[in-house]
Amino acid sequence: MKNTLLLKSYIALSVIYLLIILLGHDDIAWYIKPFLIPFLLLGVYFHSDFPSKKVLLTALTFSWFGDIILLFSDRDEMYFIIGFIAFLLSHIAYILLFNKQIKPKNTKNKAVFWMGVTAIIMYLIVMIALLLPSIGDLTILVFVYALVISIMLLFAFKGFLMWKTPANWYILIGAVIFVSSDSILIFDKFYKSLVLNSFIIMLTYLVAQYLIVVGILKLNQKK
Repeated sequence: MKNTLLLKSYIALSVIYLLIILLGHDDIAWYIKPFLIPFLLLGVYFHSDFPSKKVLLTALTFSWFGDIILLFSDRDEMYFIIGFIAFLLSHIAYILLFNKQIKPKNTKNKAVFWMGVTAIIMYLIVMIALLLPSIGDLTILVFVYALVISIMLLFAFKGFLMWKTPANWYILIGAVIFVSSDSILIFDKFYKSLVLNSFIIMLTYLVAQYLIVVGILKLNQKK
């Protein structure tokens, strides 16, 4: 009951936060942002124990650190780099999380799997090709980040073909939206500034985190 209330509170506060951004009050949104992910953290913490609970908490914690550090990214480039690294570690934790889930004996569709792998590889190639001329000294970091989020998506897709429904859909859609959010953020910073960039980035980010968390909790529900 407590964790359900916390997850609903996350949705409510996220909606308020996004409306504030949409209305152009970024100064107010700045103070609210650090309090969003903690609702998910507490929602997971108060959930009954399951094997990958600590890994999920780790992923969310690194995301929370990234949120806070990026608040200061307009003051110095180093804040952006450190926040970027925090999210990189969060995605690595998500890779471990997806890999740690219970693997049923259902045989996955190999043709569909390789179609997904091909699509993810194409995404990585196109992303790097577009960004390469403009990322300068951060080339290696951006390349590693793009590679890691692609691997995260690959593990989510691989799990999607094995995990039970509807948890598998929550996690896959969450992973796709998370990659989209990161891609928009990177393109906005290094390629071309987007209209309503803060709103779009945070909308996709908050939805992605929620879907992944709910999907993992559903996947690990006790019968």
